[in-house]
Amino acid sequence: MISKLSILIPVYNEEKTIGAILKKVTAVLLPANIRRELVIVNDCSTDTTQEQINIFRQTNPDTSIIYIAQEKNQGKGAAIRRAIGAATGDYCIVQDADLEYDPEEYAILLKPILDGYADVVFGSRFVGGKPHRMLFFLHTVGNRVLTFLSNILTNLNLSDMETCFKMFPTSVLKQLNLYENRFGFEPEITSKISRVPGIRIYEVGISYYGRSYEEGKKISWKDGFRAIFVILKYNIWKRK
Repeated sequence: MISKLSILIPVYNEEKTIGAILKKVTAVLLPANIRRELVIVNDCSTDTTQEQINIFRQTNPDTSIIYIAQEKNQGKGAAIRRAIGAATGDYCIVQDADLEYDPEEYAILLKPILDGYADVVFGSRFVGGKPHRMLFFLHTVGNRVLTFLSNILTNLNLSDMETCFKMFPTSVLKQLNLYENRFGFEPEITSKISRVPGIRIYEVGISYYGRSYEEGKKISWKDGFRAIFVILKYNIWKRK
């Protein structure tokens, strides 16, 4: 049974989109009268992100918000760890502060959990009939290579290991030892969640409104090579 969903929002220099995504997260209707909790971690932004968050908090006093400001920039993974530690909901989902993933689709990920089939749900950008912006062929190839390598070592058959939309029981997340500070969070959490005894992992199709580097995309080819190392590290060399 889920009574509260914690929405984990790591933020770094997203002044153009943070206000819009917070409004969308707050406006979305959750099924089964599930309450929401926003856990915002500002990863030491140097633009007006802080001001935008303050405006939202002041104009939405009835919204349940936990706000954490990092003293120095540490990366997405480090921000998510802080958010997990502060979360009080029954389940958690990570929501990037850009507009690439649609909060309206939380219900899609919640359905197999509420129906009693799943414990963890991944939202795949590569299955289903949802809209997908056409960008970065080499990124897509790289994603599929990383997912394939991860699947070999985790014995899962995911189509999109690198997806941001992953929904987990909060109690399980809090028991995992997570270390990756940047985008290595995705392969690390996939590796470790796959080894939880009896865990039921499902995948559902979601839409993807990707952005270009000119629009603020931050992940680079260096993160792809780091992801390969992370997959090997947490599946072979450092499994705990």
